[in-house]
Amino acid sequence: MRVVSLVPSLTEAVAVSLPGVLVGATDWCTHPADLAVPRIGGTKNPDVPAIIALRPDLVVANEEENRAPDLAALRAAGVPVLVTEIRELPQALSELDRVLRACGAVTRPRWLGEAEAAWSGLAPPLTRRTAVVPVWRRPWMVLGRDTFAGDLLRRLGVDNAYERHAERYPRVTLDELGAVEKDLVVLPDEPYRFTAEDGPEAFDVPAVLLDGRHLTWYGPSLAWAPKVIGTALRQGREDR
Repeated sequence: MRVVSLVPSLTEAVAVSLPGVLVGATDWCTHPADLAVPRIGGTKNPDVPAIIALRPDLVVANEEENRAPDLAALRAAGVPVLVTEIRELPQALSELDRVLRACGAVTRPRWLGEAEAAWSGLAPPLTRRTAVVPVWRRPWMVLGRDTFAGDLLRRLGVDNAYERHAERYPRVTLDELGAVEKDLVVLPDEPYRFTAEDGPEAFDVPAVLLDGRHLTWYGPSLAWAPKVIGTALRQGREDR
């Protein structure tokens, strides 16, 4: 089986579960750190001829991260493409199982069961908080409705201030961010790399810096994401 992945999360899931199956990945596929396969461009601008030249049996993609015209071009060249849709945790777990089986897995990997157990074993949050979750700056963009990251935070007791927005990733002004009702700001380090010097100074409530991989990736990191995110959120409460 020869697989090209156009999604960092899926790249890690396939590489960890089925060593040797991947023959190509994007420039943004940073995990596993020792992954040595040809790079075929970005998630939004993959080198379609380069992918075709790798003769993949399957290309795995995502409806949000990848562009429909690129996937159509691959299909037109006779390359099978599996497209995932992931908006919440249960969907992520089922889609990961579907992808791995399509890539040749005959059994469920241990990490996937561990991820399911880690999230299903969460105790109900004692309190709930409301957060703004910026994902970009210049212009400011935040998590809106119907997002995977928003679902993870909700399960950990944090409601997204923009959950009912008409858009999934709305652009907002700094004045709007200051006015919206909130008691926390969550700043992941991807896709925009927020740091202590680039983000928290804009807000009048506690800001939690978070490893974006644990908040936005659906793969092996899901197994320990509840602990990592939960620890960061507790620290944010203590800093108030």
